[in-house]
Amino acid sequence: MRKLWEYIFTAFYDPLLWIAERAGMSRRRESLLARARGRVLELGAGTGLNLPHYSGAVTDLVLTEPAAPMLSRLRERARRSGRECTAIAASAESLPFEDDSFDTVVSTLVLCTVDDPRRAIGEIARVLRPGGRLLFLEHVRADSRRLARWQDRLHRPWHAFAAGCNANRATVELLRESELRVGELERDRWRWMPVLVQPLAIGIAEA
Repeated sequence: MRKLWEYIFTAFYDPLLWIAERAGMSRRRESLLARARGRVLELGAGTGLNLPHYSGAVTDLVLTEPAAPMLSRLRERARRSGRECTAIAASAESLPFEDDSFDTVVSTLVLCTVDDPRRAIGEIARVLRPGGRLLFLEHVRADSRRLARWQDRLHRPWHAFAAGCNANRATVELLRESELRVGELERDRWRWMPVLVQPLAIGIAEA
């Protein structure tokens, strides 16, 4: 049943995000990914919404996606875009790359879905070269106690509906507890999306 829902959720993913992308999320992606340099690894690339936003400063682009339905759409979008890249099946918790392999790692709306976020962040730190940067754009646990309580109360139904998404995950705090150094950080709101996932954290963490 979970695999069937993955295919259904993938089919509706881009339409669900369509208004939100045009209401500001696409611009946020563009602004963040303009900072990507050198050999770049994107985690959980989904259907490939980030692909148009990588600049010529990216010399090598590797995309990972663990869900088969998403990976199929990702490869098709990459093919149509004409962007040279490699798309492979891999989870953020077990990256098939050597230590110090990338100048930049990109995570947009990914760390909410991984089963073991601490392990995923550890893998990010492992594959980043010294001085390399994680560019992240994540929806996170709300600062508002009232909204955070609702994120907790509705965790199970939302997790089931949104293919494993954890709307109440304190991702910034997990990054700060890791060996990465969180530098720039901006808080924003994901407009035209359900209130549970509106709180955003956008920033850079260095290896």
